[in-house]
Amino acid sequence: MDAVETAATQQLDPFKGVKKVPLEEYFTSGHRTCQGCESALVMKLMVKASGPRTIVLGSTGCMYVANTTYYSTSWVVPWMHTQLGSSGSAGLGTSAALKVLMRKGKIKEEPINVIAFCGDGGGADMGLSAISAALTHPEYNFLILLYDNESYANTDIQLSGLTPYGAHTTFSPPGKAKRIMHRRWKKNVAGMLAAGHPECRYVATVCASYAVEMMNRVRKALTIGGPTFVHSLDPCPKGWDYDPMLSHELGELAVNSGVWPLYDVEDGVLKLYGRTRGIAEKRSKRIPVRDFLIKQGRFAHFTDDDVDYFQHKIDEMWTKWLIPGIIPIHKDLEKDQPPA
Repeated sequence: MDAVETAATQQLDPFKGVKKVPLEEYFTSGHRTCQGCESALVMKLMVKASGPRTIVLGSTGCMYVANTTYYSTSWVVPWMHTQLGSSGSAGLGTSAALKVLMRKGKIKEEPINVIAFCGDGGGADMGLSAISAALTHPEYNFLILLYDNESYANTDIQLSGLTPYGAHTTFSPPGKAKRIMHRRWKKNVAGMLAAGHPECRYVATVCASYAVEMMNRVRKALTIGGPTFVHSLDPCPKGWDYDPMLSHELGELAVNSGVWPLYDVEDGVLKLYGRTRGIAEKRSKRIPVRDFLIKQGRFAHFTDDDVDYFQHKIDEMWTKWLIPGIIPIHKDLEKDQPPA
């Protein structure tokens, strides 16, 4: 890392409480998101944390389509629409272009934040290879933020690699012959990228229900230098099928039930934070997964056995994984083998 010539970054100190958050908005009126859309809140908090000297790159998805209506946009900062699956390429290319323009004297030499956001389809599925490649270039500063509403929400709630087990989507509807159509477990994208990309200095998971903590992870990612990655869980009223007023509560339930662990990995050092740290240190208890599932229509077809299986998988993550939410390797593999 010492031999790599990196551009300077902005020094974005963490906010010491909500009263220290600036009033200025850089994502404002003009978008067409659904009522109660958590992803719109993520965009608002993301660019509020980064400040005015920021370029935002949005790959195709619900947050691109809803935020860039014909001849209008909700972005106050410079933005660009990029193709589906190209967030890694766009972030890397924009950072490289800025570096060249500054070196040639075409623009003023100053730290400019580059944020490329993508949905779970464009990030966890189609865009995963581009993100992986981008994270291997430590000489360029940019953040890739994956807003995860657990479906292809832009095209009417299809199944994605981040859709949880058993969820009702337009590609996995429950029926009489097969009640559970989707049997795969959700991809562990943040853990995969943290474990497999030593050149990436910072990876974090966040939830906008804990707004200040989320913004501080964005600020850390933009300050530390090099390519960074933040994965946000975004409750979606349309895709998850719940009353829009429950978005904030569902984010909290996901964290407090242990379904969505909050952590960051900085220079290879892991830290659990917030409610997740309290659970890991036995200062608070995980609430039942049922409390999270029953508020969502996409799990309305679940039986008690389905809920018990979901709870078992979450318990297994917390009791058998080396690190909950990150490394799905059992502590003692021999004890987990079925009897001969």
